[in-house]
Amino acid sequence: MARGQLRIAADVGGTFTDVAVFDEASGEIRLGKTLTTPASLIEGMNHGVGKTGASFADAKLFLHGTTVAINALLERKGARTALVTTKGFRDIYEIGRINRPEAYNLFFRKHRPLVERALRIEVDERMDAAGEVLQPLDDAELEAVARQLADEGVEAVAILFLHSYRNPDHEIRARDVLKRLLPDVFVTASHELSQEYREFERTSTVAANAYVGPRVTRYLAEADRVLDKVGFGGKFLIVQSTGGLYDAAQASRECIRMLESGPAAGVIGTRELCAEMGLGSAIAFDMGGTTAKAGVILDGVELTANQVMIGGYAEGLPVQIPMIDIEEVGTGGGSIAWVAHGQSLRVGPESAGAVPGPVCYGNGGTEPTVTDANLLLGRLAPDLFLGGEMPLDVEDARRAMAERVAGPLGLSVAEAADGIIRIAVTQMANVVKRVTTARGLDARSFAMVAYGGAGPLHAVLVARELQIPRVIIPNAPGHFSAYGMMVSDLRRDFVRTFFSRLDDAPFDAFDGIFGEMESRGRSEIEDAAPGGLDVVVKHAVDMRYVGQEHAVTVEVPGAAFAARDVATIKAAFDVVHAQRYGYASDDEQAEIVSLRLSVIGVIAKPRPASLVAADSDLADAALIGVRPVEFGVLGGRLDTPIYDRARLLSGHRIIGPALIQEYASITVLPPGDRLVVDRMGNLDIGIEV
Repeated sequence: MARGQLRIAADVGGTFTDVAVFDEASGEIRLGKTLTTPASLIEGMNHGVGKTGASFADAKLFLHGTTVAINALLERKGARTALVTTKGFRDIYEIGRINRPEAYNLFFRKHRPLVERALRIEVDERMDAAGEVLQPLDDAELEAVARQLADEGVEAVAILFLHSYRNPDHEIRARDVLKRLLPDVFVTASHELSQEYREFERTSTVAANAYVGPRVTRYLAEADRVLDKVGFGGKFLIVQSTGGLYDAAQASRECIRMLESGPAAGVIGTRELCAEMGLGSAIAFDMGGTTAKAGVILDGVELTANQVMIGGYAEGLPVQIPMIDIEEVGTGGGSIAWVAHGQSLRVGPESAGAVPGPVCYGNGGTEPTVTDANLLLGRLAPDLFLGGEMPLDVEDARRAMAERVAGPLGLSVAEAADGIIRIAVTQMANVVKRVTTARGLDARSFAMVAYGGAGPLHAVLVARELQIPRVIIPNAPGHFSAYGMMVSDLRRDFVRTFFSRLDDAPFDAFDGIFGEMESRGRSEIEDAAPGGLDVVVKHAVDMRYVGQEHAVTVEVPGAAFAARDVATIKAAFDVVHAQRYGYASDDEQAEIVSLRLSVIGVIAKPRPASLVAADSDLADAALIGVRPVEFGVLGGRLDTPIYDRARLLSGHRIIGPALIQEYASITVLPPGDRLVVDRMGNLDIGIEV
């Protein structure tokens, strides 16, 4: 590989670390996979890079997706955090929206704030809704607050002042004073993350950023040290939850933007795959060792959300930043199967992770997992896992399954394993419904793109559950999120709340706000860019009908604003509203709530070469063996041919039952389903629904 022409992408999951290396000179992509090393994640990445034959010293770009921020939130392992807020508003964070999703659940628990009440400090200042000062900020009071926080031993401080989205001057002054007096404390202000209205959501967002800030900062600092030690002299970029890239220095300040870092890259990879295949819409389905995730590509664009509930709708905390609309469930290859009270079989959310991992890994695991179940059903080959690098222990898996699940339930080992897979499939089907049916979309009208090490093992079963007629397994599905980083672009997203009736819209003011956001975005991308990039600007607005509370985001061409074309903007809003809520009104007046702008620095993408065309559609040359596989209700125990994916050519066709074996994954094709290899090497599967 040519020196200085390499891009390295690393996706760190709960079980495995996936690495992709792209040589810009030759167009070659190399792949590496290794067990995640929780004690030092960057060392695991370095090991994965070494397996590709490359080194950080030869790279000009390092692209990284990580779960460090989201894990700190979900596991409640963040910093000791304080909140500094406007006098009289310390309890906004705890009161929230007073939601009670389960009205008759006697055991319902409301959200639990990340900051204890004793560390929510009030300051006597106040802005009004127009951004005018009602009560000046007193620096002496801030200095007293700093002394109090130092005595409390806080590691991070979040600042939220009322109406700072209109005028951030008080937050800026408070941030500067606290940083000066608390130099070793992570300090963050709400306007740096969100310039939208809604105090509770902004409070929750800045508190979450502070809570994970010290851990993320230490992690990125350690990564910088290791990268420097191994001779890396290029740009270090992090994947945001939007799927875009941003500089590691920005990531150290705006940590909350990397919550769905790795999963977002997989959705971006799906979008690019859809473009290559001429496929307008698809469900992105990612199943790894710890979780299963789903997102949606609709008409060539990834669906996004402007707010998510971290920890689930019932008890979660809102984070108000743009991100790809991804739902996930704690069902992965390492998810543990267990027998609950009442002799009911459960799967997850607890995972065996990388250490000790599933029982069959032979690393000390004792609880049977989804991976163990697949091995016992014959769907995984014990001598071919990770290309044979990691032999699997069938007997240990069988013993654990018999002792922990089959015996207590009075089932055979095969019945217990099949039950585990069926429960896991149902749970994963539900997460796909949450990004389709719950959004007003019919899953049956989509194809499913399945990836992650365990995705191809279960994708067809999930598709059958939802009557999805088509499943596509991309090249190297076990590394697909790392590939998604390779096709991601630099991106900055901005939002500014601005209330206005559409018919009376002050377009001159809009032009000024959009211009300011675009200028800032271009400047930040230029600072982070590895060279001159083409820049694309996308405009959007949050809109609602007059009298409504909640708004929807509508992408509008910049030309419509330039032409003051109210009719085009209203028509675009009606279409989005009808899709989301099932109705729209041409006659109802609409209003604008917020202005949004995305500035995208386009990076050159790797383009996979076309596969050699087969002389015949028979795939016999790729056949490497036959073994019995248990398909349960789909056909029972069947002798099943196994094909080596590396030997499959464009145009080859396979009718199930079959297994398609590759380095980091295996595709299960149940009886009756039909597979064709397309010109790019993707496995295009038609489902019997």
